[in-house]
Amino acid sequence: MALGGGTFTAQNKELPGAYINFVSAASASAALSDRGVATMPLELDWGVEGEVFEVTNEDFQKNSLKLFGYAFDSPKMLGLSDLFMGAKTLYAYRLNGGGEKAANTYATAKYCGVRGNDLTIVIQKNADNAENYDVTTYFGTVKVDTQTVAKAADLVPNDYVIFKETELAVTAGTPLIGGTNGTVDGTAHQAYLDKIESYTYNTMGVVVTDDITKKLYVAFNKRLRDELGIKFQLVIYNLSADYMGVISVKNKVLDEGANEASLVYWVTGAESGCAVNKSCQNKKYDGGFTVDTNYTQNELKAAIKAGEFTFHKVNGVVRVLEDINSMVTTSDTCGDVFKDNQTIRVIDQLGNDDAVLFNTKYLGVVPNNASGRTSLWSDLVKIRTQLQELGAIEGFTDSDVTVAQGNSKKAVVITSAITVVNAMGKLYETVTVA
Repeated sequence: MALGGGTFTAQNKELPGAYINFVSAASASAALSDRGVATMPLELDWGVEGEVFEVTNEDFQKNSLKLFGYAFDSPKMLGLSDLFMGAKTLYAYRLNGGGEKAANTYATAKYCGVRGNDLTIVIQKNADNAENYDVTTYFGTVKVDTQTVAKAADLVPNDYVIFKETELAVTAGTPLIGGTNGTVDGTAHQAYLDKIESYTYNTMGVVVTDDITKKLYVAFNKRLRDELGIKFQLVIYNLSADYMGVISVKNKVLDEGANEASLVYWVTGAESGCAVNKSCQNKKYDGGFTVDTNYTQNELKAAIKAGEFTFHKVNGVVRVLEDINSMVTTSDTCGDVFKDNQTIRVIDQLGNDDAVLFNTKYLGVVPNNASGRTSLWSDLVKIRTQLQELGAIEGFTDSDVTVAQGNSKKAVVITSAITVVNAMGKLYETVTVA
């Protein structure tokens, strides 16, 4: 007699045999997500238009010229250099696309912008074959591409220009001209927000000084945090937002030609990369801007009360005074603890990781029965246990998490209690002298 075999859905087989299901492990695990991801809308002289593009710290150091039009150590890249002091990954968006692309007889710049006017095409006869031409592209003084071809139709686009099908002729250098930047208005900012909504990041920074644009971003931050459950912190300059999701940088930079709001770059990077069990309080500013720290002790106290993220100078070194957000108004359900960014990092980590876990491992897959809810409970406990092992929370026990059936068959109700650990910020010492 042949034995039964194959897979099973229910334990209802009639023949003896081995019924085995092979399934892949769920892609989501009960693990803490990495930090260090930031996003910023930027005004650039060169680069991708109309799309969010990813830049890692390594990309910035190796490919800054190709991505942004300048080497990473150029003064033009000072803001992004500050950002990457703390950030690992940037989701960038160019606000001022839509301008004119520089061009000449032989090529058109890949992107619009004034930086395209620094491109030059040099054409020489090939030393080994007089029938061929060496066509070289220069970006400023940097040689970025050389191709040896018989005719223009054989040229392939490089990272900087798209070649035209025209008659090649020897030239010591023909510059591209006519490149312009696009304009920045509310439409450009809204286009960025529409694009970035589907991404996941720890912080968003916007380097603007007008309150109308700042408030547009604050409204976006509140909507995603409160209505969609997407947790991130917004870093802006000098706005009383009174909200835990918004960090308002008080200090301006003093460098000539720099946007006074440029400290937003460094703070965005530092807050994105700050570990969930750490604080930016007393962190040294290691960026490249000159920071205005001309505040009295009373002014610094007032800044803390006003929810202003402030830098001060200690023994000639510029440091973060307190790692706080802009929240000043408290309630019975939202107390002083939520003013601290370390607290927000912990609760945002939990909120995002719990959501990712449920949406990828449980939603539409795991039955809402006692066994399924126990599995979810176990994974939630694992996440919180990891936070406790890191010293981000304390006093956590398994009983602090409950998972229960909701009012509908598909609903699951979770209750969770945590105690956030904050870094030492004040020392009160009494010394008794005999």
